[in-house]
Amino acid sequence: MPSDQSTWLIAVPNDGDAEGLSQELYSKLVHQSKSTGLAQFEIPSFKTGTLDSLIALSEEIPKQDAAFTSTVAKTVDTLRSLLNNDPAKLAQHILIDEKSVDDYLLKGWKWDEGRYNVQKGLREIVDSLAKDLVSIDNAMKAKLNNYNLVKGSLTQMQRKKLGNLSVRSLVDLISKDDFIQDSDYLETLLVAVPRALVKDWNTKYEHLAAMVVPRSSKLITSDEDYSLFGVVVFKRTHDEFAQGCRENKFILREFVYSEAEFAKQQEELNTADTTEKELWTELLRLSRTNFSESFKILVHLKVIRLFVESVLRYGLPANYLGLVIEPNPKVTKKTFNLLQTHFSYLRPKFNRSTKGSKGEGEEFIGEYQSLMDQEFFDFVLFEVPWIVY
Repeated sequence: MPSDQSTWLIAVPNDGDAEGLSQELYSKLVHQSKSTGLAQFEIPSFKTGTLDSLIALSEEIPKQDAAFTSTVAKTVDTLRSLLNNDPAKLAQHILIDEKSVDDYLLKGWKWDEGRYNVQKGLREIVDSLAKDLVSIDNAMKAKLNNYNLVKGSLTQMQRKKLGNLSVRSLVDLISKDDFIQDSDYLETLLVAVPRALVKDWNTKYEHLAAMVVPRSSKLITSDEDYSLFGVVVFKRTHDEFAQGCRENKFILREFVYSEAEFAKQQEELNTADTTEKELWTELLRLSRTNFSESFKILVHLKVIRLFVESVLRYGLPANYLGLVIEPNPKVTKKTFNLLQTHFSYLRPKFNRSTKGSKGEGEEFIGEYQSLMDQEFFDFVLFEVPWIVY
């Protein structure tokens, strides 16, 4: 049974009264559930080619179908990521020619004759679809990789501003006034002191080394875990003071104040932030466009798949009616059973389980076993998964 999380594309032989069939089916579906969508569409009269070519396509297209679906899904995932998984914003970008997915499928879907001429062979059309999708996928990968590199660099810069005072960057927390300037003998050291040990710090810091300037401790800033102090010591006692800090669980932050370095880091951060925003906008625009294009290509491939399977199932002349059904998930099984009953006249007259004579027939089945293994309904059906929800 088909999934309740997909739109169903169905093909049946066109007996000449397509409008009547659609109306009759619509009445039954609406009686069952008013939220079930139904529309009919024209399946083009493609060049059928040979039986062997149709069977070859029947075996190959499912793999391409899966690959096409994966490409569309990756584009949707990119959009979700860019929009912080906001359903309302996502709905504004998951559009096909500025129409919702439902409207695109249910309100007058037509084959794009301008891009994919039906007078060409089926193989050539399928190859054109694949070529277009590969081009879209490659463009997306290149743009996404470029964005991720810049985003990663920006995140790394921003991460330096995160964490507590024992590990985070101090560049944006201190100023020139917090340091002794241009001294040959003295230097200002920065120490992150656990909040619980601040009292110990005030008592001990002057004795952590032989030459610490008395009463030079100055509280610069605090967070939930640490307080950051500046203290003035003689340069030659730097190592001794560092050892004293370690022994008392005070964290000496090795930091050299440089206005030039601070300006450089700030400029790099601003540049990365601006570049990331520009690339975000470009990637969002490309993802929106590529979703529209790749979804159309996917549906075109599924229509070809409908045609190929219909010819193999119903034979010539290749005149088939296409139906789009969007089932209500709450009554999917009932909807499917209704379709089975409605199209029961298409059910094969022979019993598939009956064993025939061995020989030529058995060889035929062996050659086309992959086709015989497919799940068969009374009509040809393929699904468009709801990957946009």
